[in-house]
Amino acid sequence: MKLGYFLSSEEHGPRELVRHAKMAGEHGFEALWISDHYHPWNDEQGQSPFVWGTIGALSETVTLPITTAVTCPTLRIHPAVIAQAAATAAVQCEGRFVLGVGSGEALNEHVLGTHWPSADVRLEMLEEAIGLIRALHQGDEVTHHGKHYTVENARVYTLPERPVPIYVSAFGPKAVKLAARCGDGYICVGPSGDLVQQYRSEGGRGPAQSGLKVCYAESEEDGVKTAHRLWPNDGLPGELAQVLPTPKHFEQASELVTPDMIQKSIPCGPDPEKYAAKVKEFADAGFDELYVQQIGSNQQEFFEFWAKEVVPLIDV
Repeated sequence: MKLGYFLSSEEHGPRELVRHAKMAGEHGFEALWISDHYHPWNDEQGQSPFVWGTIGALSETVTLPITTAVTCPTLRIHPAVIAQAAATAAVQCEGRFVLGVGSGEALNEHVLGTHWPSADVRLEMLEEAIGLIRALHQGDEVTHHGKHYTVENARVYTLPERPVPIYVSAFGPKAVKLAARCGDGYICVGPSGDLVQQYRSEGGRGPAQSGLKVCYAESEEDGVKTAHRLWPNDGLPGELAQVLPTPKHFEQASELVTPDMIQKSIPCGPDPEKYAAKVKEFADAGFDELYVQQIGSNQQEFFEFWAKEVVPLIDV
């Protein structure tokens, strides 16, 4: 299983993200995820740089493949604009770029005052957006009058040698069907083996990627405290992450998430066995690639710990 590093645009500014990417490459990580948000999940996280500017800087600093995890190409930014942005990123990265897409969250996508659609409509919009992006990546002039999007006489001139791969994020059965139908790969979070199996059984091709949050610290108590302070939203159930509209709403909902809940889901502290065991869960679930995110400011310490103590224990 390929191990990559997850750059958190919610926690870190653009220059920090570039430094973390460089450290990731120096410590053996093979690829990068980077989140695409307009807002952080809560004010404690405190950042949210424009991902396309950061990707440009990354392309001049590292040679690791980069995947957006994930971009929503439906409301906040029109899919024709995402098509141009992704093509430029792929040129900058010399082909080492994947456009990861998903149906998004109200947190980021309602900011222009657009009505937040139901889940079925969001998936319908996503499928049309993917088709439009693929058409524009062929390099021809495109005129499109669809159910959700209109494009007239649009042509993307700056294109990579090959069309940008599009991986689709999905967390439920309907979305997984769409991902298998439309994607060049699959994106998820958590060791969800049933979803990987469904993706494959539906004919899904390409790599299956997932993400893992961790919090290396001098003690497990310190790690749990940091993870609970910055990422309590990771413990929210169901569809809340898709429908809550502001960081303040996430902070209110996250009051229900206890440190014990975070401790059960996020490896914390200095024990490398916990991290290695969690990586094995993802491998056993059938994922081909896993992207690890260190929570908090101990980035250098984490990279050294991971390379020296965790990697020797990983056998996947």
